[in-house]
Amino acid sequence: MSARSHIRRLLATLAAAIMLATASVQADETEITVGVYHFPPIASVDGSGQATGLLGDLLQELEHAHPTVSFQVFHTSPKRRYLDFDAGLYDVIFFESPDWGWTEKDVDITRPILADEELYVALKKDGRDSSFFDDLNKRSIVAISGYHYGFTGYETDNSVLEQKFDIEFSDSHSRNINLIKADRPSVAEVAIVSHSYLQRHLARHPEDWDKLLISSEPDQRYQLRIIARKGGAASADQMLELLAPLVDNGRYRQLVENWGLQLPAGFLTSFEAP
Repeated sequence: MSARSHIRRLLATLAAAIMLATASVQADETEITVGVYHFPPIASVDGSGQATGLLGDLLQELEHAHPTVSFQVFHTSPKRRYLDFDAGLYDVIFFESPDWGWTEKDVDITRPILADEELYVALKKDGRDSSFFDDLNKRSIVAISGYHYGFTGYETDNSVLEQKFDIEFSDSHSRNINLIKADRPSVAEVAIVSHSYLQRHLARHPEDWDKLLISSEPDQRYQLRIIARKGGAASADQMLELLAPLVDNGRYRQLVENWGLQLPAGFLTSFEAP
């Protein structure tokens, strides 16, 4: 055998070994598709299709902690997320309450991993106090289409809600707050805004502390979880196993606090990976 032939054979053997090794690594990789809709500051999707907010930071940290796991973002909407889940277009969705339309589905659900609440917001005026929110049937309301609210009994059908309330639908907390500040009572006297979003808004616009009346009692408090497809790319227990290193080293708590959010009571002291 000539030296050239020997070299060719060695190169071919080396190339085959590399291909086998690459195939082995790829076979061990797990790709998880995550459903994401506009739910700031918890989650949203930017113009390039990447997750933002707490979820965007968390997915990056999870991939860093688990090099063989990758997350793909599937952009859905508050209303469409159930149809897309049923169609198998994504495997898991982070930061959902089972009460938000998931109890009737055959899904795998983690323990609570995040907490927040939603508050009523109105324009601050002389003589107006929290009693202004006592009977929302008397108020014009602006809300986000597809969101579940306590005052509606978690109903999300716009046509049903329009029959029960003087309500307008939007897709943005920012727009809703601006409608309140515009003092157009025929359009919007009350908006419902998450505590975390409201705190971030007031930090950027401190002048609004003197403009906005905020309810002393929430519309709802929620404990948010990860919803996983049974038989999908990752179970609820597996998602908690992926989260565990970030809980143990304190990184998850740091991410949550960076976005003005809260962990459920007792989360850190009682967290154990399955």
